[in-house]
Amino acid sequence: MSPSARNYLSQALNIMEKHSLLRHKVDWSDLRSRAFSQARGAQKTAGTYGAIDSALYALGDGHSLFWEPDEAKERYGTSAVNFDGLAGRSLKSGVGYISLPGVQGSQEAYDQYVRQGRSAVAKAGAGEACGWVVDLRSDTGGDMWPMLEVVGPILGDGTVGAFVDVDGSKSVWSIKHGSPYEDGKLVGWGDGRPFAKSAPPVAVLTGKRTGSSGEAVVVAFRGRPDTRFFGEPTYGVPTGNKLYHLADGAVLALTEVKDADRTGRAYDAPIPPDVEIVKDPRPVARNRDEVLQAAQSWLLRQAACRRP
Repeated sequence: MSPSARNYLSQALNIMEKHSLLRHKVDWSDLRSRAFSQARGAQKTAGTYGAIDSALYALGDGHSLFWEPDEAKERYGTSAVNFDGLAGRSLKSGVGYISLPGVQGSQEAYDQYVRQGRSAVAKAGAGEACGWVVDLRSDTGGDMWPMLEVVGPILGDGTVGAFVDVDGSKSVWSIKHGSPYEDGKLVGWGDGRPFAKSAPPVAVLTGKRTGSSGEAVVVAFRGRPDTRFFGEPTYGVPTGNKLYHLADGAVLALTEVKDADRTGRAYDAPIPPDVEIVKDPRPVARNRDEVLQAAQSWLLRQAACRRP
């Protein structure tokens, strides 16, 4: 290997060994030996990419990722995105509905997501809704803070979760005036406009595509009073990644923490719903949303939504 390639690979492995969530379970001598063997003869940094990817897979967290420079640039480019799945509407009997897709990209994209999400919440009824459906079945992850900014007024103020590392250190998520904070510091946008009606009942919809930061939003609702979960278990990576930008523009997204709910319970596997409903595969059921129907039926039985 050339000195530059060797140094590049060594730096990536050093980051993993120092910060990985599962660092205490890894045989680092063996992992390094296999990585350098795989990258034998590399003259440029690109010649080490396969070895870095393999090393991340060998960590066993199921969530760490490596993006080559072109892919990293595409993922974090400056162009805004049209979030088709970010929508809100009012259902029958005064129930509000909001669906959240994943979001990843530039600050411009996050700002647009928050604007569109706040508009969707307002369209769904904002403080006038008796209860809420929060649909996370298409939330494949990305950055959780824009998502929490959108649903912050629905979550309600107070502690909603935390990141917990392998040594037990915590970084607390909270909502204040409808906006998210981390360890008491405002994360993003402010002016979340809390609802006049506090603590409405909430039905959270999950599915197999609900992953990563989408699961963090699920965790933020876990332990919340008058909240019930419907659908299928989540994808299974309710853990937090930190991004490391390497010298040639590649990005190492390393899993460093578990998500924990407001009760202190930490997660690192698929999160099951309270009411599991598997989609009926028959053509006759193609346009029928049994999960939404069950969630809405439950909400309409809650005191806030019952009609005299």
